[in-house]
Amino acid sequence: MKKRLRQKSKIILYTLTVLFVILIIWTIWGNQALMVNTFTISSHRIPAAFSGFRIAQISDLHNTEFGEHNTTLLKLLSESKPDIIVITGDLIDAHHTNIDIALDFAKEAIQIAPTYYVTGNHEANSSQYHTLQMGLKETGIIVLEDEAIPLEHNREKITLIGLSDPNFIIKGDIFGEIPDIVLKKLKPLIDNQNSYHILLSHRPELFECYASYNIDLIFSGHAHGGQFRLPFIGGLIAPNQGFFPKYDAGLYTDGNTHMIVSRGIGNSIIPFRFNNRPEIILVELNSKKNKGN
Repeated sequence: MKKRLRQKSKIILYTLTVLFVILIIWTIWGNQALMVNTFTISSHRIPAAFSGFRIAQISDLHNTEFGEHNTTLLKLLSESKPDIIVITGDLIDAHHTNIDIALDFAKEAIQIAPTYYVTGNHEANSSQYHTLQMGLKETGIIVLEDEAIPLEHNREKITLIGLSDPNFIIKGDIFGEIPDIVLKKLKPLIDNQNSYHILLSHRPELFECYASYNIDLIFSGHAHGGQFRLPFIGGLIAPNQGFFPKYDAGLYTDGNTHMIVSRGIGNSIIPFRFNNRPEIILVELNSKKNKGN
C-alpha cells in the first residue's frame, strides 16, 4: 500500500514538474512571439480615397528590442505595408532609458511609412525627453503635441489629432481634466463634419472623454493588455485602471466612436507578461460611402 502511494506521489510530482516547465517555456515564448493583430474600421464618414488605407500602431515599446536593432519588429512592420505608422507613447522607459534604441527604431520606421508620435507617461517622467523629442523630429517623425493636422491621401483629407500625456502638466488624480481642456480648444476642428477624425492618445481610461467629442477613431496603449491575461476574463491589472481593467486590449465602441487599445510591445515595472503576446496593431479603413449605408 505504501509503495503504491509513493509511486502515485512520484507520478503526480513528475506531472506537475513537467507542466510547470511547459508553463515556463510557453510564458517565455509568449513574451518574445511578436504578432500583428488586424482590425477593419468601417464608416460612411471615411472618405472614399481612404478606403483600404492602412495604419500600423506601435505602442509601449519601452526600449525593447525584438531581434538585433529591432530587425524582427521592423520586418513585421514593413510586411504589414502601412500607409502611415502611429506611435502611441512610451517609446522609452523612464526607469532604464536608452535614447539610442528609440531613435534607431524611429530612423528605420520612417523609411517604411510616414510616422506620427505622441508621448506617454514614461516620456513625461523622463529627464531625457527633450533629447528624444529633438532626435525624433530630426529623423522626420511628426511629433504631435496637443494639436490637429490634416492628413491627405489621393486628394482627400482626414484629421489626425495628437494629445501629449497629461503627466507633462500635472500629476495625480485630476490629470484626466487635461485632455478635456485640450479637446475643448480643438473642438472647432473636431466639429467639422466633413472630416473623419483620428486621435492618438496614450491613455485608454479616458475613452468616455474622447467619445464625448465625437472622435471617430482612437489609437491608445498604456494598459499592456492587462499584463496577465486570464481566459474568459481578460487583463488582470493596468496602470490607472487597477485590477480587471475596463479597457485593456482590442476594440471598444461607444456610439460612432471606436477605440483600439494596443497590448503594446515592451514591459516596464513588471518585467514579463502572461498569455499576452506583444503586438503590432494594423487597422485598415473601409469607406462605406456610396454603398447605401
